[in-house]
Amino acid sequence: MSELVSVLDRARAERRGPLIAYLPAGFPDFQTSVDAAVALSEAGVDALEFGVPYSDPVMDGPVIQAACQRALQAGFHVDQLFRAIEQVRSRVDMPIVVMGYYNLMHARGVDNFARDLKNAGGAGMVTPDLIPEEAGEWLTASDKYDLDRIFLAAPTSSDERLRKIIGVSRGFVYTVSTMGITGARADVDRAARILADRLHDLGCERACVGIGISTADQVRDVLGYAEGAIVGSALVRSLAEGGVTALSATTTELVRGTER
Repeated sequence: MSELVSVLDRARAERRGPLIAYLPAGFPDFQTSVDAAVALSEAGVDALEFGVPYSDPVMDGPVIQAACQRALQAGFHVDQLFRAIEQVRSRVDMPIVVMGYYNLMHARGVDNFARDLKNAGGAGMVTPDLIPEEAGEWLTASDKYDLDRIFLAAPTSSDERLRKIIGVSRGFVYTVSTMGITGARADVDRAARILADRLHDLGCERACVGIGISTADQVRDVLGYAEGAIVGSALVRSLAEGGVTALSATTTELVRGTER
């Protein structure tokens, strides 16, 4: 059983829902991003998605785009990602998965990327633009280095597509709450509940819902039908506007929604 799966299952055994946080690595600068990740863990987050800042994002909304641009302007490069993971893991016991587009792995060499991620203490990777049919190298490398691989399921996916995604995913299935770019929303779409139910009916054991979650009430609602809630833009905005102190306060409020 992977570290990520152990954490998700332990939270459920403790009769609370797992909260997964997203932050871009290197934002607003390298050291602050490390301190921010540690603060998330200390405030009660169960796992972290460290996003890789990218100059031409596909699904990131304006808050995360601006944060990634700031990280890139501060000199972020992929080697810093692994250093950041190492430093966070030396301070807190929290599984970290990388959220990044496939060309990052391809440019470094998929096996090299997987090896470096494992050596840094990473638990796996979310690959938003990678489909199962084109994931052969990543499937091989993730098996070799015992890393979780998290694929995205969308409300528009057919049952056949969902079965493929469930079959290749390990850790959890990233359950997209709505079609479109990331960003906090007043209401998380009803499509998320429908999609989570479809995934469960097809054999998925861990469906974690992301995109649009920004309040403790939304976290609580999502955890009523899914195995995890993923929060990104709301946390990035707090860090951007008020630093690590504001991030900690926002996280503490969100964690209230994990209680059952």
